[in-house]
Amino acid sequence: MESLISVRDMYKIYNPGENEVRALDGVSLNISEGEFVAIVGHSGSGKSTLMNMLGCLDVPTSGTYILNGRDVSCMTDDELSEVRNLDIGFIFQGFNLIPNLNAIENVELPLIYRNVEKSKRRELARAALKKVGLENRMKHKPSEMSGGQQQRVAIARAIAAAPPLILADEPTGNLDSKSTKDIMAILNELNEQGNTIVLITHDDGIADNAKRVVRIMDGKIESDTTKHLMNEADLYERDLDDVDVDFTEVTGVINVVE
Repeated sequence: MESLISVRDMYKIYNPGENEVRALDGVSLNISEGEFVAIVGHSGSGKSTLMNMLGCLDVPTSGTYILNGRDVSCMTDDELSEVRNLDIGFIFQGFNLIPNLNAIENVELPLIYRNVEKSKRRELARAALKKVGLENRMKHKPSEMSGGQQQRVAIARAIAAAPPLILADEPTGNLDSKSTKDIMAILNELNEQGNTIVLITHDDGIADNAKRVVRIMDGKIESDTTKHLMNEADLYERDLDDVDVDFTEVTGVINVVE
């Protein structure tokens, strides 16, 4: 698979000099198309700063960031705004829905900025809301929906234009356990359909939904684990434990062959 995200030697330094703070300290990271990656860290670890870089909400002090084939690390604010609009679908903890717009109008909003014609906007918005199970709530405003339903609208908004990257920042932080489970099921299903998802979280339980977990601490990547590789290793060790081998006989066979 091709790399959708390629970060090399990224630094973000505040107050350069004697009292400098290295929010990111030489981070390098590749994420391929179709991956579901969780970036995990506690408060102050650098995960929010990394999220801002990956989402083109900020630029690094130094280093490179290639997103979907373009170097975005030195772009102007206007160029970054265009990248955010075209290449990234955002899902935030606080939903960020417009209160006086109903569900379908909220989903259509970023499509307006993409200059998508009205009939096509409505078609894409309907399809996105149907994907998240809200085909019967399209005319409801945020105040008429539960937190879980509002977050589903936010997910529909993020995926309506099929951006290359879905960036979810603590998407279940304001939800109860049932809504959390529902939202993570939707994200997993979207990933199974080929969407690339980067999930930012402090919660190991939420991160466990991803297929790859990147842990960050003190501005550095502490570990990078792919779940299926870990499971294959566990399976291999278990299979070895289950095999009853007489190594004397095996050695004898080898000696005869030699």
